[in-house]
Amino acid sequence: MQEIGFIGLGKMGGPMSGRLQQQGHAVHAFDVDAAAVARAAAAGAQPAASPRELADRVERLCLSLPDPSVVEAVLLGADGVAQGSRVKQVIDFSTIGPRAAARFAARLAESGIEYVDAPVSGGVAGAAKGTLAIMAACRRETYDALLELLSGLGKCFYVGESAGQGQVVKLANNLLSMAALSLTSEVMVMGAKVGIDPALMLDVINVSSGRNTATMEKFPRAVLPGSFDFGFATGLAYKDVKLCVDEAENLGVPMVVGAAVRQMYAVTQATQGAGSDFTEVCKVVESWGGVEVRAGR
Repeated sequence: MQEIGFIGLGKMGGPMSGRLQQQGHAVHAFDVDAAAVARAAAAGAQPAASPRELADRVERLCLSLPDPSVVEAVLLGADGVAQGSRVKQVIDFSTIGPRAAARFAARLAESGIEYVDAPVSGGVAGAAKGTLAIMAACRRETYDALLELLSGLGKCFYVGESAGQGQVVKLANNLLSMAALSLTSEVMVMGAKVGIDPALMLDVINVSSGRNTATMEKFPRAVLPGSFDFGFATGLAYKDVKLCVDEAENLGVPMVVGAAVRQMYAVTQATQGAGSDFTEVCKVVESWGGVEVRAGR
């Protein structure tokens, strides 16, 4: 058993902290959402009033936060983790981009705190089931020491020693996922426009070379029924795609197709709202094509 701090108890952090408790660890929890803290406390976590209080209690602390600005406030702001008296290590499961990860690693090192860049993929279901993909960048000896703990959350991959390398792998994965969803939306609207049953079209694609996670999972579950509830927010999707394309531009790597995907999610966020489900990119294409992609239509 370890004593572990956990900051960020939302759709991903909530079930991840719960998994740690199920493994027998003593979890100390903080979130700005009092209801999320109450849920964690009801499951056995020990609440803290601030990130600093958490960092005064434990040596190892995990983050699952929505964007770089929130991570910066939690780590370096007033009453932040860096001011804690006991914390020695921060494991950051957030998707924040490689430059932010490198910057936070350097700033925490000044306070004698080790930063582990460990973004995750697999969604809310993966967080609940312990089947996430964890892309860790840190010292090899740190990774080896953390492997047993992290393996309770999913499958671990050691991607390198430099903070930010995990972010590159995660952003690349998410760009591919959003690209597949965007392009699948376009072809499915095209099929619906000429009267092809969407379910039949997916059946054909899913035994052919065009199959992808959108055709196999997202469309059958969230688009054809019209529920649009796959569980990932458009605002987060746009943030991840933008971070990926911005980083590629910073590195001098052209992303012509990636830039188009970024624009598709900018439009989706503007028209459907940042809180909409990311599968609602299909609604944008439907509005342009004048036809809906639904089961039985």
